[in-house]
Amino acid sequence: MTAHPVLPGELADPATLSDSRHAWPVSSSDIKYESPYVSLRVDTIVDPAGGEHGRAVVQPNGAIAVLAIDDEDRVLLVEQYRHPVGRRLLELPAGTLDVEGESSIDAAARELAEEADIVAEHWESIVHLLATPGYSTEAWEVFQATGLSAVPPAERTTREAEEADMVQWWLPFDDVVTAILAGRITDSLTVAGVLAVQVLRNR
Repeated sequence: MTAHPVLPGELADPATLSDSRHAWPVSSSDIKYESPYVSLRVDTIVDPAGGEHGRAVVQPNGAIAVLAIDDEDRVLLVEQYRHPVGRRLLELPAGTLDVEGESSIDAAARELAEEADIVAEHWESIVHLLATPGYSTEAWEVFQATGLSAVPPAERTTREAEEADMVQWWLPFDDVVTAILAGRITDSLTVAGVLAVQVLRNR
């Protein structure tokens, strides 16, 4: 390793720099809440010097999102009420991995059909994220879907609760990027997926 010439820290090797698997020992763990969708536990972790620290750990199901792009380079966004933030958000179609044994790509296809009545011929995994690793185990994956077609009316899902109130919008890709940078679209899965594709397009 080589020290930075004037600032604290080491110069990284871009070929090898990566997240790594590493875990401090847990001296105790107490489950505070548990449901099929999310659980909460409090762990006491032991640092390398032997000190103990309490840490809350939220364990939701993982989630996926779908960046569906039509033949005219328009992006599908769904407008949905999100109660915790008290807002209607513009988002990519998305959902949790709540079907046992279902792969992430199958979940993505299911959510696209359920939320937008659309199926896709081509799928590509774009980016993986950890939602809020300071206190949550939730992992996300964003897929790009192209070669789109409509689900036949007789096979469409009956949407319920917040999903029954959804609105579907199509917006040119570049305009979605502009809306994100202007702070008009703030859902983090949507922001990450769209900007990741923007980077890939500019390589």
